[in-house]
Amino acid sequence: MPVCVLSQSSQIPAHLTRTSISAIRTGPDWTHACVKGRVVHKDALVPLDDDDFILKAVIQDVDSSPNTTCPEISIKMLLMGSLAKDFSTTVHLGDMVVASGFSVSKSSTVKEKQHPCTLLLSGQGACVYVCSSEVNSVVTRKRSPKAVEVRHLQPEVTSVVTRKKASWTTQAPGEAKEAKYVYSRLDDLEVGTRVNVYGVVVFFKQPFKSSGTDYCSSLKITDQSNQRIGCNIFLSKLEEHPKIFQVGDIIRMHRVKVCRFNDSVSLINTFGFSAVTFDGSKGEPVEPRTSCQTIHFDEEDQRMVEQLRAWSFNQALLPTAPSVTLSTVQPSAYFDLSCQLLAKAPLDSSCTLLRVWDGTKCPHPLLKVLVDPEMTEGPSSFSPEQENLIANVLVYDNHVEVAEQLKPGDFLRIYNVRAVLGSSKVPGLAGTQTLEQDHLAFHLHRGTAYGRGIRVLPQTSPTVQELKSVIEAFMQNEDDHAMMEVWGTPPESVDTDPVSTDSITETNCRHSIDPLTLSEVKRSNPGQVHHVKVQVKSYQPQKLHQSLKLFCDKCSTMQDVPDEDHVLGLLSAASQDRGPCSAPVWALSGQVQLPVGPAGPSDLSLYFSPQLMFDGKNKQLVFLKGANLAQVKTLSASYLNIVPVRSSGGQLALLDLSAPVLFRGRRRYYGCKKCSNPAVREPSVEGVDVVSEKLVAEALGVELLRYVLLLRLELQDSSGSLDVLLWRDAELFFNVSAADAASSQKVQDHICQTMGSLCPPEGSTVWRPWLDMCLVSYEAQNDEGINQTVYQICHTKLSKATPEPDPVTSP
Repeated sequence: MPVCVLSQSSQIPAHLTRTSISAIRTGPDWTHACVKGRVVHKDALVPLDDDDFILKAVIQDVDSSPNTTCPEISIKMLLMGSLAKDFSTTVHLGDMVVASGFSVSKSSTVKEKQHPCTLLLSGQGACVYVCSSEVNSVVTRKRSPKAVEVRHLQPEVTSVVTRKKASWTTQAPGEAKEAKYVYSRLDDLEVGTRVNVYGVVVFFKQPFKSSGTDYCSSLKITDQSNQRIGCNIFLSKLEEHPKIFQVGDIIRMHRVKVCRFNDSVSLINTFGFSAVTFDGSKGEPVEPRTSCQTIHFDEEDQRMVEQLRAWSFNQALLPTAPSVTLSTVQPSAYFDLSCQLLAKAPLDSSCTLLRVWDGTKCPHPLLKVLVDPEMTEGPSSFSPEQENLIANVLVYDNHVEVAEQLKPGDFLRIYNVRAVLGSSKVPGLAGTQTLEQDHLAFHLHRGTAYGRGIRVLPQTSPTVQELKSVIEAFMQNEDDHAMMEVWGTPPESVDTDPVSTDSITETNCRHSIDPLTLSEVKRSNPGQVHHVKVQVKSYQPQKLHQSLKLFCDKCSTMQDVPDEDHVLGLLSAASQDRGPCSAPVWALSGQVQLPVGPAGPSDLSLYFSPQLMFDGKNKQLVFLKGANLAQVKTLSASYLNIVPVRSSGGQLALLDLSAPVLFRGRRRYYGCKKCSNPAVREPSVEGVDVVSEKLVAEALGVELLRYVLLLRLELQDSSGSLDVLLWRDAELFFNVSAADAASSQKVQDHICQTMGSLCPPEGSTVWRPWLDMCLVSYEAQNDEGINQTVYQICHTKLSKATPEPDPVTSP
């Protein structure tokens, strides 16, 4: 039995070597290793074929050194076959388990405090030992007195905060079990230990490119101990760095290591590092700033932030000088500028022009820089009144990369910008342009000295709210509606057309009917076609990747696209099968060697069509046995069509149809379980120039599922609102292919940007565009068998350009 319950007297096999979760990584052989943890999550058992199952669980390390102040980390487990079935019936949440006979694979999604790898348990060698309650109690009693003391000193976790954009919700106690954290004072740090700390930022540099592949943030913090500690944070992604906007901000860091550098104690991030920052101003809302989707934040954290704010205020750590605006800037001064980006343009490879304003007028003449309108992102011209308020900021060298990511409408803080008189050294000026030696320009020089850099401010920032009020006052005075769209656009927004009541859609139907209001549509009988002029009030799903579905044209069933973890588990389970297998009589067999590494075994079995081999087209189709997902992706660059297979009764068989039946470059094809009769058969390729996915599916007896897009839109006009479906003509509406959306990041971004422009985020002042739509109504039964009228968008498409999908690799 692969799941064994240990009694108090029984022992784990002596040949197994215990390892910690934090030591797990891809590459080594874990055959004789075991990992211990407590079960904190367990999914439902998922049946695949007869007597074949898969189950996902998460275990948490609870047996780390009692002297450490670092929280335990967790790791995902994927269990296959009978092991998954036994685990489902035997193991419960909170049980202590020991896993052995596992392999290790990279996880596709990683949450905070979760290991980036996944344990794969399948086959005869995999086993899970479950510690009984008596054994668990013995383990608890063996904890050191110091560990017990620390446990009682730690604050109770009363809430778990889940953050989505600017909002976060609180779960009630008991809904989630989170680790408790202990925070060290900065004067109690010991070199070599890993700690969690709170501190007030007294110095910081924006992230900059290090000599390696990471970006580096450099900062210095202090707390009530008055000890000042330097911190260096190395992370590969800019968005993962702490969001620090000014001296006096409060930062919380988990899992930093205490080091000694140049005779001074400093902190550096380690595995599992996370950071959350807060506005340090007294009286401001305590709202965490982080890129993490889920964070731990309770009443104790709230209290610590408030205490640091009060202490910082009494120590006068916050900047006392008033913020510098364009109306108060002086020549030759260095200052931090809070502003909004209106437009930008590259001048050369080492300089970018940012056109910004803060709603105030500079008392000095401002430099004018002539640029090609075709090179400008954002409006290329403004009214004379607006031009008098717009400043030109020239950013150089390492700041150009950051400027490329900015979008018109972003609210910025530009650190250590310099006011410079004269234009003789401005790159990109035309030779005929008059030099303006007495005009003021603003330069952000290269490097990161004195915290030099650019940071996008969040919409909830008090600075942004103040900027908005100043800009709004100007706009009301000038009655300038053309600027309204620009200043009201949040940082996440996409380029939209100017505000207008003109429709940005067109209908291509042949119905000569007058448009109706939505209230008139709802009063009409089903089975009719209607024309309407509407706006999008809301849409579902909010996570647009969930709108991608798989549809069977034969039986009209629809299902979700399997997630990456599910596909990873299925192929990993198949790759563990090393039993003998006879090649079909029609097939030619061989092997391919991949570099030995974390992807798994290097020798994989290949099966080819003799006809394709004879025609010199063996790269167009291959049946692949023993490969995991990473290896399939690697070989997709060399083979046009890859069919993953496994051994069943000594013969080749297809994988369960929950897995892709065919890999074709970036695209994955799935089959309908209800309408397919799957088997490994020789395809008929005589006279075929290129082997298509349809030809392969016909040979395998698989009814291919078709990618479709399904959204529910809430439309509105002056008469009310109406829920409609966007499905049959969704590809026409977006002018994209659903199959391209499944494999192309460009197409996915296009759909997200389109919905963002049709339905701006809640609280935004961006005008919602008007849409001419054609609706069809019909009757259908709901889940309770009751007839209801359903409305669907048809014959409607957006009048916008469509991105080219990512190229599909073909040999």
